Parts: sequence; structure tokens; C-alpha cells
Amino acid sequence: MSLTISHLEKHYNTVSAVNNLSFSVKPGEIFALLGPNGAGKSSLVKMLVGFTYPDAGEIKLVDENKYYSTIPSQLLGYLPEDRGLYPEKTLKQNLQFFALLHGVTNKDFEVRCQHWLTKFNLSDRLDDPLKSLSKGNQQKIQLITAILHQPKWVILDEPFSGLDPINQELVVEFLAELKQQGMTVILSAHQMAMVEKLADRVLLLNKGESVLYGKLTEIFDQYNNHVIDVNFRKPVDNSQLERLSTAFAIKQLSTSRLTITLNEQQSLNGVLPHLLDLGEIHELKNQSQSLHAIYLQAVAEHNAHARKE
Repeated sequence: MSLTISHLEKHYNTVSAVNNLSFSVKPGEIFALLGPNGAGKSSLVKMLVGFTYPDAGEIKLVDENKYYSTIPSQLLGYLPEDRGLYPEKTLKQNLQFFALLHGVTNKDFEVRCQHWLTKFNLSDRLDDPLKSLSKGNQQKIQLITAILHQPKWVILDEPFSGLDPINQELVVEFLAELKQQGMTVILSAHQMAMVEKLADRVLLLNKGESVLYGKLTEIFDQYNNHVIDVNFRKPVDNSQLERLSTAFAIKQLSTSRLTITLNEQQSLNGVLPHLLDLGEIHELKNQSQSLHAIYLQAVAEHNAHARKE
């Protein structure tokens, strides 16, 4: 069951929300949809689920020799940007309602409900009104409602929203289990550390266009810059630092600490003599770029290119 998007476009008056976008999502993968606010993620998701329609291009979903132009509701589990639970009702009533909408039997409901509530440490709250839960725990219930019917496709818009680090890790485990069960997950999120743990492939959007697309390993290879964190025993000379900044991308964190981002033509051996000229090095760490750093760099480069046109 594959999803292919070809030359997709969506325009609102003078705004191009999605511009000539092409990509594919493979069965059984976790596919991360990234981008700053206003990048076109929500417009894309609305077209995928059939809330709006493209102005140009094609959405093609193939399932057992059947072709669809959106993801059918019977195959879809969806966590929308605007949540939709009933705070006066109990957890069980909320979960039962969404399960019934998707035709889940009472027997299956009891088994699946207990399984996920236990996973999220909420099994003893089943008869409590939803409004008595914290925002983070309400988010967990919203996630469960999206997948109780065991859909083939799951689209989750900011599933980590409102969660503390411990509960973010529970959602990581939740998503890993969905993948293990054979579901295909499209994940829209801003938490790069979580995405880095989970995603098989990513699509980074900016201004409605594709900026980065592919396997995480391929993207890390493409942005194979390294960041060096350098601590000196004494404050460095600013005039020498300014001269060094003409050749290397330097960020000064304090009077005696700085980071240097090396591009693919530069090496640690090449910059080390210049660092020694700045003073005695107390500590030096060499680390690969994080997805967060790559995200910022790719968006900045795309914005700079757009300004030149």
C-alpha cells in the first residue's frame, strides 16, 4: 500500500501554500513531515485526508489494486491540529464514541482500550471525566482515539504537544508499536530529537516547497558538516578571533568558549593550528550535526535563495 504525491499545488489568493510538491510514503514506515509554521504542512495534510482538494497535481494511494485520491476514512487514523474530545464525558465514553464511529466491536474495544491505557499509565482513570486529566494526559487519550480501529494509515499532527519529557518517551514507544503492528505513520512535529529517534524518512517543507527529502541517514550524509566545541583555559583575543571568523563559521558562546561548524571541504586538522594560535585549549569536542541543526541550516539556505530570486 503506497502513497505517491506528484507535482501537488494548493493556492490561497496570492499565497502558494504547496508548490509543485512531489514525494512518496512507503508502507509500514514512519514518515516525518517537518517545517516551520506556515511551511505548508497543514495544507498538505488537509489534502491527504480529503478536507480540501489540490489545485494541480495528483495524490495517488494504491491499496490492493484499488486507487484513491485521498486516504479513505476507513483506512485512516487522524490526530488533527484542532483536538476534538468531550471534556464532560469519562475517558471510557470518549474512547467508546470514537471506536463506535469506526465500527470497533465491544470485545475488541475492551482489549485495545485496556492495552493502550495501561501503556499510558491511565488504566485506573477509565471512569474519570476527561476534564479531570492534565493537558498531557488528555493528549494521550486523543492519541488512543486515533488508532483504536487499527487503521492502515495514521496521520498525527504534533503528537508531542503538551507532553513533558517522560511522556514524550511514552509517545515514542507508542509510535514504535504502531509501526510494529504494520501501520504507516505520517508524523508532523517540531521536536527534532523525537523525530531523530523515530523517523525512517523525512520531508522538510519551507514556503510550500521541498527543502530536504529522504532517509535520515542520507540527509546526515548530505549535511556532513561537523561542529567543534572548543573551551580555552583563558579568554581568547577578539582580534585574532575576528580574523579566524573570515575562514570558518564561528559562534562565540563565552569569552573562552566557541563552536566552529566545518563544511565538507574543511577538517579538524585544518582548523586546529588556528585554534592553537588563539590560546591553550582546555577541552575540544567534535560532534556531528543534529537534525535540529540541519533543519535550521536548510531552512535558512532556502530563505536566502528565495530572497535572491
